Amino acid sequence: MAVSIRSAELEDVPALVELRMANAEHHVGLGPSVHRRPDVDAVRGYFESRLRDGQDDLLLVAEVDGEAAGMAEVVLRSAPPDHQILIPRRTAEVHTVILDRHRGRGVGRTLLAAAEQTARDRGVEFLLAVVFAPNEDAVGFYSSAGFGSHGLLLGKGLDAG
Repeated sequence: MAVSIRSAELEDVPALVELRMANAEHHVGLGPSVHRRPDVDAVRGYFESRLRDGQDDLLLVAEVDGEAAGMAEVVLRSAPPDHQILIPRRTAEVHTVILDRHRGRGVGRTLLAAAEQTARDRGVEFLLAVVFAPNEDAVGFYSSAGFGSHGLLLGKGLDAG
């Protein structure tokens, strides 16, 4: 099985929508009080607007035998403002999605390596993978790729009153 990675193009929109919606289904199953199924038209519109002018080198597609098996999105973050205590580093988040039928075959690892290189090429010094704690598969995947704990995100729901 050969995995090829390339920048997404406008023609990939239907596959990208399928990947985003499959990812939503997975996450709703893990945490329905936190995740939702986005509107398909909104997802399509997002990808169409990103790709309208051609390729997007921060949005990658993994293909297996001509089929889009996964995607990775590198999201560049703004540098912290001068008044904050964080050392200014070029930082990005990486989000990967692999269709269930392609998991466990090296697609994710190949895709993540390409996303890391894409981030490096953009001058990124630190890459984050924001993972919902109950998503044990994702925690294991990113951990095995060298990602480690970097802080702790605490949250509290607030009443509207």
